[in-house]
This record gives sequence, C-alpha cells and structure tokens, in this order.
Amino acid sequence: MKTIRYIMLGGFLGAGKTTTIARLARWYTDRGQKVGIVTNDQAQDLVDTNNLRSQGLTVAEVSGACFCCKFDDLVAQMSNLDRSQHPDIILAEPVGSCTDLVATVIQPMKDLFEARFSVAPYAVLFKPSHGLRILRGQKGGFSPKAEYIFRKQLEEADAIVVNRIDEISAPELAELQTLLAEQFPGIPVLTMSAKTGDGFDALPEFLAREGGFGRRILEIDYDLYAEGEAELGWLNSTLELTSAVSFSLDDFTLRLIERIAATLRTTDSEVAHLKLIGLEDGHFAVANVVSSATAPVLSLASGMHVRHADLIINARVATDPMILESLSHQEALTLGAEMGVAVEFRQSQSLRPGRPTPTHRYPKVEAI
Repeated sequence: MKTIRYIMLGGFLGAGKTTTIARLARWYTDRGQKVGIVTNDQAQDLVDTNNLRSQGLTVAEVSGACFCCKFDDLVAQMSNLDRSQHPDIILAEPVGSCTDLVATVIQPMKDLFEARFSVAPYAVLFKPSHGLRILRGQKGGFSPKAEYIFRKQLEEADAIVVNRIDEISAPELAELQTLLAEQFPGIPVLTMSAKTGDGFDALPEFLAREGGFGRRILEIDYDLYAEGEAELGWLNSTLELTSAVSFSLDDFTLRLIERIAATLRTTDSEVAHLKLIGLEDGHFAVANVVSSATAPVLSLASGMHVRHADLIINARVATDPMILESLSHQEALTLGAEMGVAVEFRQSQSLRPGRPTPTHRYPKVEAI
C-alpha cells in the first residue's frame, strides 16, 4: 500500500491557511504529485472549501467540530480521497481556533495509521495583524483567554511561519522575529507571503523533512481553552441574490463585507476572520478581512455581472453569534435594497464553539 504524505497546516483564524494550502497544492502539482485537501469548520457551508474548489482543487470537508473531535471523520475523508483520487499528498486545514493538535491529531495519526500516512512536520502560520500586538503584550483585540489559544498554537509548532509579510514593514518583521525567538525559543521561524510567493519555497522544503517532528505535546488548560473558543461568535450563512437587471458580483461582495466590518467596529467587536464568497455558474468573488484594524479586500475577482448568484458568509468575531447573524443579514438586506438586488436567506448557522472533546489525546509522545 502506498504511503500518503499527510501535511496539516495550523494557524489562527485569518492567518492565511487557505491561501497557503492553495499555493502548496499548485507547488506539488507542478512537480507531478497528486494532491487532495481536507478542510475543517465548526459549521457547514465553508467559504474555504468553495474557494479551493473554484481553483480546480479536490477538496473534502469535515464539519461540526475540529479534527481533534472528529478524528474518525478526518480519517474517513482521507480514505475517500485515497479511493477516488489516489493522492500522493493530503493537505489538511484545521479550524483556526483549535490547538493541542499534536496530542490529538498528529500523534494518533502516526501511531494508529503509520502504514497509510507519512506525517509531515507541523507548521503553524503566524498572523501579524493580531500576533504582533499579542507578543508585545498590548491589547490584541481579544481577551486573554482567546490569546491563550493563539500562543498555544505557536508553542506546539515544529516551525512558526510568519505569513503576510507583504502587509508589514521591514522593522515590524525584524521585531516579530526577535519576539518569537525570545518567547518561543528553539522553534525555527520562516517568513513568507502566501499571496505574493515571497519566501514561499522554504515552506515545502521544511515540510519534506523527516525525523523527530510532531512531538511538542502541550500542557493545556481545557477549561481556559474552551472559554477562549466560546468567546468567538461563529456565523455561516447562505444567501440567494436575484435581480431584474444584472449587477456586479464583485461589487456586491466587497461592499457587503465592508458594511459588515464597519458595523462590527462600531460595536467594538473584534474580527478574527470575516470571509464572503459570491458564486454563479462556475465564477467566484471572494472577499476577506482579518482584523478590525485592517481593510477588507477582494482577494478573488469574478469579473461577472449577474442576475442571480449565491453568497456565503463565514464570520468569526468576538461577539454574540445571534447579534453577528442579525447585523450581517440586515446589512445584506440594506445593500440589496440600494443595488436593486433581492436577498433571500436560505440557511444560517450561528453558534459559539462547544467544549473540545478529542477522540484521542496522547499525554506523551508514543510515535516517532
């Protein structure tokens, strides 16, 4: 039986995991390797899944909880990919508010499925927009409980990958490297921009390494971890847009995310990640905002004028999920009225993540 390389890429909400995974998939494909992807979310209708599929990539999804709590589902989805696609590599993107993944995913994968999957070193993406403030000891926009998760993600990494270096200055990057070396000694630090490709080649080079990786099992306060996750409101909504005359799908998507982000700022609700994707007939418009201090961007333009489209909203914000749902839907209705677009809400899930209950948790290293 062929061994499949399992690469899980961690990082906080908005760190750029989906963009990095897409670039990694292209990197491996260009070198003749077949790639499958597994995404993960607390709810259904995931923007990341649709975004990756829009790029022609093969994507399976585990929803309803993190990989740690749905380990069997993760293995089942990878097995399905193996049967249908025969990949050489599977790229896995865990929920951005999860940690303790070495003890609950990597060690069980190595121990229980050694013959089927070769587990790569565990790289964790670093998000500068929140991370620099957190490492400086400044108010990062989240409570100390949520910041606890951010720090624990870095603590268990085989390598910390500072992403989005195109968005920060050279002095800020130098400061980050110094702070990371001081606060997470012994963990190598890579720097890159998944968006531009600057510094990217060092990541697949690191992921190809063999040896004693995936061994940083943490001391975790699960009460604090659960409280930190529960501070984030989670919203996944699917909307149907219709109009008697054509409208710009890009314009609607970008204007809506700008309105939602602006309203959240007025309520002091810190954005962890807000993502929208407009879909119509194989064309996609994707917009993102990764913190309350950064501007929304249209990361993928469709160039389409349409009379009908679907729109998915994924929001991860430090606020009550019912408030998040209400204001997002109200902004969609108001923008629709301004642009002459009828908005119908097809389904919506708003929640606070429940307490993590891992399928497995290895208290010590069992597998090399």
